Amino acid sequence: MTLPQILIIYSIIIGTFFFCNSTSTPPLLYGLSYHINCGTTTNTTDSVNTTWLSDRFYTGGSTALVSEPLRFRLPSEKTLRYFPSSSYGKKNCYSFPSLPSSSRYLLRTFTVYDNYDAKSRPPSFDVAIAGTIIFSWRSPWPESIARNGAYSDLFFSVNNFTTDLCFYGFATDAPIISSIEVIEVDSASYGAVSAAGNVLVNYGRISCGSSDQWGPGFTIDIDRFGRSWQPDFDFRTQVHGSDSVHVLSTENVIDGTDREPNFFPMKLYQSAVTVSEDVLEYELSVDAKMDYLVWLHFAEIDSSVKNEGERVFDVLINERNVSRIDIFKEVGAFAAFSMYYTVKSLSSIVLKLKFVTVVGAPLISGIENYALVPNDPSTVPEQVRAMKALKDSLRVPDRMGWNGDPCAPTSWDAWEGVTCLMNKNKAALVISEIDLGSQGLKGYISDEISLLSDLVSLNLSSNSLEGNIPSALGQKSLIQLDLSNNQLMGSIPDSLASSSLKLVLLNDNLLEGRVPEEIYSVGVHGGAIDLSGNKGLCGVPSLPSCPMFWEHGGLSTGGKIALSLSCLFVLFVVLLVVYFYIRRKRNDYDFGLPPELMSLAAKRNKYQRQKSLMLLELESQHAKGFPSPFTPQ
Repeated sequence: MTLPQILIIYSIIIGTFFFCNSTSTPPLLYGLSYHINCGTTTNTTDSVNTTWLSDRFYTGGSTALVSEPLRFRLPSEKTLRYFPSSSYGKKNCYSFPSLPSSSRYLLRTFTVYDNYDAKSRPPSFDVAIAGTIIFSWRSPWPESIARNGAYSDLFFSVNNFTTDLCFYGFATDAPIISSIEVIEVDSASYGAVSAAGNVLVNYGRISCGSSDQWGPGFTIDIDRFGRSWQPDFDFRTQVHGSDSVHVLSTENVIDGTDREPNFFPMKLYQSAVTVSEDVLEYELSVDAKMDYLVWLHFAEIDSSVKNEGERVFDVLINERNVSRIDIFKEVGAFAAFSMYYTVKSLSSIVLKLKFVTVVGAPLISGIENYALVPNDPSTVPEQVRAMKALKDSLRVPDRMGWNGDPCAPTSWDAWEGVTCLMNKNKAALVISEIDLGSQGLKGYISDEISLLSDLVSLNLSSNSLEGNIPSALGQKSLIQLDLSNNQLMGSIPDSLASSSLKLVLLNDNLLEGRVPEEIYSVGVHGGAIDLSGNKGLCGVPSLPSCPMFWEHGGLSTGGKIALSLSCLFVLFVVLLVVYFYIRRKRNDYDFGLPPELMSLAAKRNKYQRQKSLMLLELESQHAKGFPSPFTPQ
C-alpha cells in the first residue's frame, strides 16, 4: 500500500496553516498518550499547548535538523531521526511499553525530508505498526511532500504488551521520522466488530463547512481521540464558492456528541454543507482493491426544518444507494446522527459520495474514510521473547537490525540470519532456522532458546561464545546443530538425545565429560558428527576412555552410587566407634570412697598387716619348739 493520496492533500494544507497562540489548557484526551518529538533531547510545549516528549523508545538511529527549520512553525516538525542501514540494519523501531492490551489507539506521524542530508533524494522505505505495513514511501516524493512534510494517522489495536512502530529501508536508503503520537481511544470505537482484525488507515477525515484544519495538535479545539479534521472544499466536486453550495453553522449545543464509544466532537456537527441543486457530491482518492470503512455525520442545524419528512435524501457510494436519510426523523433538530458503511474490494482509485435530494436539500456535516488493512500474522509471542533473549545473550550487533518482530511483516526480510515459516494452523509465524556463523558474537546461549519449539537448524559456529550448552536445547524439531569453533564449556547435555539430529558439529570447543551414546549414534545412523578439538570429551570411539566413575565432566551414575555407599560405610564406622566409646566410659566409672573413709581403711589395712606379721612370727617360733601363747596348755 502506498502513501494515501489524501494525506498528500492533508500535508499541503498543514504546510500553509497559521497556528494560533493560546494560554488555554491542553485539550482533554481519552486516556494514555505519548507525543514524541523525534530527534530532540528535551521536552517542549508548542503553541497549541501540546507537550512533546524528548526522543525515546527507539532502537537506534541518528538525529538531524531539517535544512530550512524557520519554514516550520512547530518544534516537532523541525527535527528528525534517521536510520542508516550500515550502522543499524534495515529494520529499526520505536517500541512503546505499557500500552494496555486489548485496547485501541490513534497513531499520528509527521514525516519530512526537506533535504536534511543535502542529497536531494528522499529515501524509499516502509512503515509498519505491530507487524502490519501501513505506509510505503517511494522515491521520488512529490515536491510539496518532500519539502513540507506529511501527517498520517490511523487506528490500531494492541494484542501484546509492547507495540512496535518499525521502519524498513530499501537498498541503502535511511528511513526518517519527525514526530510520533500515540493516543488511547475507546476499544469499542468505530464498530469494533466490523473493524476487528484490521488497522484503520485514514484516507480522509473531513469537517464539512469548516474553513481550516482543526483538532488537537493543530488548534485548541477538543477531540478526545486526538483526531484532526480537514476542511471539505478540496473534496467537493462543486466549484468552491459556487452559488449552489451553502455553508451552515451554529453555536447551539448539539445533543449526542462527545459520547462513548466514538466521542465525536460537538464542533464537527456545528457546521454543515448543503446545496441548492439536487446532488451534493464528494470525491476521495483511494487505493484500489481494498476495503474501506466510510462514516458519515449529520446534524439538522437549519432551524427552518421543524418536522420529519422536510429534508430527505439518499446516500450513494460509488453509485450504490446505501441509505435514505431523514435526520429530523432519526434524532430531531440540533442532535448528532452518524452511520457507517463498508465498501468491499473497491475496484477504482476514487471513492465517490453522492447525497441525492428526495425532499428538500441534502446536508452533510462530516465524512471519514478508512482503509481496512488486515493485520499481518505476527510471530508467536513466546518465540519473540526467546529471540529477544538471544539477542541480548549473544550480543547481536546493531548492524544486523534485530528489532521489532523477528518475522513480520512477511513482505520484509526477517531478522538477518533468521528464517521463518507459518505455523501449522496458518495463524502465526515461527522461527525455523538461525544462521549466525562468523558474526563476531561474544556472549552465551540463553536458556530461553527452549521456547523455539519449531527450530530445525541452529548455526552459531565460528564465534566466541562461552558458557555451557543449554540443557533446554533439545527440541524434537532440531535436525542440524553447528556450535563449532567457540569456547563452550561443560558437558554435552543429554537433552540433545531427544532431538532428531542428523548433523552435530561441536568440534573445537572446551567441552568435557562422557559423550551421550545417543548423540554419537547420529554418525552411526547416516548423519554427521564432529567432536574433535575438545580435550575433555571421552567415552566413544576415537575419543579417550572415561574414568570409571566420571562422565559429562562429573561423577557418573555408578560413581554417585559408589560415593553414596562409601559415605554410608564411613557413617556406619563412625557410629560404631561412638557406640564403643560410650560403653567404655560407662565401665570406667569412678566408684571411689570419700577421703575420710579412705583414711580409716588405710589404718585398718595397716593393723591387719601388723597382725599378719605377728602371726607369722609365732608360727615360726612354734615350729622351733617354743610354746605358743595362744596354744592351750
